[in-house]
Amino acid sequence: MIGVGIIGLGTVGAGTLGILTENRSLIRQRTGLDAEVVRIAETDPAKIRKHRVPARMVTDATKLIEDKDVHIVVELIGGIHPAYEFIRSALEQGKWVVTANKALLAEKGQELMKIAEKNRGEIGFEASVCGGIPVIRAIREGLVGNRITYLLGILNGTSNYILTRMTEEGIAFRDALREAQKLGFAEKDPTFDIEGIDAAHKLCILARLAFSHPVRMEDVITAGISKIEPIDIRFAREFGYKIKLLGVAREANGSVEARVEPAMIPIAHPMSSVNGVFNAAYVVGDKVGPTLFYGKGAGSEPTGSAVVSDIVDMALRIQSKTNHRTSFVQGKRLRTKGVKPFQVPYYMRCTAQDSPGVLSKVSGILAHYRISISAVTQKERKESGYVPIVMLTHEAVEKDLKAAKAEIDKLPFIHGQSVHIRIEEGNL
Repeated sequence: MIGVGIIGLGTVGAGTLGILTENRSLIRQRTGLDAEVVRIAETDPAKIRKHRVPARMVTDATKLIEDKDVHIVVELIGGIHPAYEFIRSALEQGKWVVTANKALLAEKGQELMKIAEKNRGEIGFEASVCGGIPVIRAIREGLVGNRITYLLGILNGTSNYILTRMTEEGIAFRDALREAQKLGFAEKDPTFDIEGIDAAHKLCILARLAFSHPVRMEDVITAGISKIEPIDIRFAREFGYKIKLLGVAREANGSVEARVEPAMIPIAHPMSSVNGVFNAAYVVGDKVGPTLFYGKGAGSEPTGSAVVSDIVDMALRIQSKTNHRTSFVQGKRLRTKGVKPFQVPYYMRCTAQDSPGVLSKVSGILAHYRISISAVTQKERKESGYVPIVMLTHEAVEKDLKAAKAEIDKLPFIHGQSVHIRIEEGNL
């Protein structure tokens, strides 16, 4: 029997406990394995009373970690501290660890993996990205014979729900956010979700595995969806695109680019159909080509399912005395200097006075920065005398576009700040 100790009976902890309890005989039938929850650490008396678990309950996680009957420690409390201390202690005592803690892995993952290696332990983290979607196992095992060149993810269900509502109903960001909060899809403080931080944590983990680089949060260019307006969603549709909060990582020119930001994706691509709170990951390998993974990215049972998959995998190897495997690579840091910058097309919108020569002046500035226009549309005059000018560019370097945008915004006939959004289609 392999003993499991669960730290935290929150949403994911409760889901994990339920699966291990309810499907214990099914797991034994399929694997021949008997994995039992022998200890649970929880400080909230209400959660303890609610679940009425037969395992020995403790309020101090240290007692769980030190219990000799616990072979696998499952950390499900989230956050950096005290989760970091719990995992570190477990690894130093030779335990194997399972976690769904993407923030901790993004910030402290490399350090913890080194501790695991030193102590012949391991950290399982399938549940840290995309909930119940087995994308981490797919990259580590299913695509092990491929050099991955491109990774695209819709990694945050809250932001995806908000953008879906804005697209389908034409409502403003604030209205869609309030609706998401009312339905329980968004937290009272939604900053991590709507500003791309949660997705960036997940992209760090995926990019490390996919490209053998120790990607850190400061390496990920991150922006959120709070400034997306319905007008840009409408224009995107006219040009054949949808706006999604995308996590993108690609390897080329001797470096890896990793970024999370709103971007346009062709309506014809299957990722554009990932709506609501669902997640997806699109992974391109040099041998297999494009692969797509889709499903529920959060929730008690979907995420608990991913936790249980790690527990069973570890338990089988502990039982058979199979050696641990390296979870994270110890590769070189990303190259950030002396590499050719990535280029992509852009959507750009500015609001200008409806007068002769305006478009010519704007396009002239773009040309000065080596940016060519592939399509342009100018709508009818508004009562204020200003009209939106919307352009799609050919592939351009981001710093050139930002420099051109700054110069355009200073023109006397331009009203307010112009908008630019990346178009993600070159690897699709």
